[in-house]
Amino acid sequence: MPKQRLALIGIILTAAYLRFFNLGSPKELVFDEVYYVNGAQDYLRDGVETAAGKAEFVVHPPIGKWMIALGIKIFGDDPFGWRFSAALIGTISIFLIYLVARKLFHSEKLGLIAAALMSLDGLHLVMSRTALLDIFLMFFILLSFLALLYDRHWLAALSLGLALGTKWSALYFIAAIMIYYLVKVRKIPFPYIISIPIVYITSWFGWFTSDKGWSRDFSTNPIISWLHYHREILNFHTGLTTQHSYQANPWNWLILGRPTSFFYSTPKDCGASSCSREVLAMGTPLLWWSATICIFVTVGYYIYQREKSALLILIGLGANYLPWFFFQKRTMFYFYSIAFEPFLILCVVYVMSKARERNRLIYGSLALIALVFLYFLPLFMGLTLPYDSWYDRMWLPSWI
Repeated sequence: MPKQRLALIGIILTAAYLRFFNLGSPKELVFDEVYYVNGAQDYLRDGVETAAGKAEFVVHPPIGKWMIALGIKIFGDDPFGWRFSAALIGTISIFLIYLVARKLFHSEKLGLIAAALMSLDGLHLVMSRTALLDIFLMFFILLSFLALLYDRHWLAALSLGLALGTKWSALYFIAAIMIYYLVKVRKIPFPYIISIPIVYITSWFGWFTSDKGWSRDFSTNPIISWLHYHREILNFHTGLTTQHSYQANPWNWLILGRPTSFFYSTPKDCGASSCSREVLAMGTPLLWWSATICIFVTVGYYIYQREKSALLILIGLGANYLPWFFFQKRTMFYFYSIAFEPFLILCVVYVMSKARERNRLIYGSLALIALVFLYFLPLFMGLTLPYDSWYDRMWLPSWI
């Protein structure tokens, strides 16, 4: 078996181990799992989300919660079952970015580097171990991007429909892809026009087939009721200004200004007088800070060389990141950035592709990122530390 194939298997197996190891801990629901696990349980029971048997107003489409429900159905209604689908999808996404980078840069080595970098990212690890929607959004966006590179328009359209059926923020990436085709090809391929809305509407099948869904009785016409529901969802998203201690403006996402603490406790079993245990949704600092620089380098290369690979990476990054700047009053969190995290990594790999003969520099950078990742690993996996050791990892005051 070729060494490169063995390297890929090693990366994916290591990533899978970190994502599935002790996946049922913490045993309680963390952060917004309380909403999405509850929603998945409702889907399995009623086909729609309910509260005390009555219709419940929810603000995200069904696909991500159905994904969580699949894990519960297979492995049981317990912490492992809640998080299984996220861990599986997170692991598969590492293989996807390998395929994306290999296609973009026509290099097996750079594909492996992309997979290694994603496996060493703390935000990706935390989101792969938590039953939230965003890891599924990222996965479907990345899958559609891979399909686009191979001109597999039906697969790309299906993936985009599933992304939209997970979170509405996928709409920005869909719009960017449509604009790209209009400018470059002067037409939008037919699969996108028909498949995306069909997939999205179909994702609401539970609501259409049940009489328990919120707003289901707004009109005798179910389509009108459904549209009314969507109008109320839009009103919620545009008017969400509730203050939260971990809210973070997109201006500081790239520099990790305010990562999101999903869980914190003070156990007494670490052999010290004071202990801390935290699950901190934060990218690996050296990787993200390097990637921020690489964004500007990628922009510069595109301006002067007009490379298609740079353009596609920047479209994926910009479409999933820049729209958040237009909602300055809305409550936002850093972990939303998982949607564009693959494109951050692709910026790093793009810059490495310009120095691919400097192996020592590339592998030295990978080694440093790996060391930083291992240093913060206890925070990514919710391991118990002496308080002083936990505090040593709070490099910025805003991380506390």
